[in-house]
Amino acid sequence: MSIPTINSALLSSTNPERLRDFYAASFGIAPEATPDGGYHVITFGGFYLMFDSRDDVSDTAPEPGRIIFNIEVENAPTIAQRLTDNGARWLSPLENREGSWFGTAIDPDGNYVQIIEPSDEMRAMMSE
Repeated sequence: MSIPTINSALLSSTNPERLRDFYAASFGIAPEATPDGGYHVITFGGFYLMFDSRDDVSDTAPEPGRIIFNIEVENAPTIAQRLTDNGARWLSPLENREGSWFGTAIDPDGNYVQIIEPSDEMRAMMSE
């Protein structure tokens, strides 16, 4: 039996276009068209982040720490500045921890998104 794969997440919002635009601009990824012609998907290295409107969600996430997107980036200080420029607030400002960068931003809906730029040493340990 093969191991199941998680390859996407649906991020629901009362304003999915705003949220999609925030992630696309912050990470420099162009939104992709969905079969219905909408542009509510962006792809992070093969992982699909989809944005949709739902009637059963509030304007802001009531428990934002329930799920945190960890996004590995290159040049974390540049990405952190883009996040700030696009309206992110910071739960945990970007910091260098023994050569690896970590920071947790808060998106327009109040969700937590963590950026990580591992050092070469950390990458080596993670691949063992």
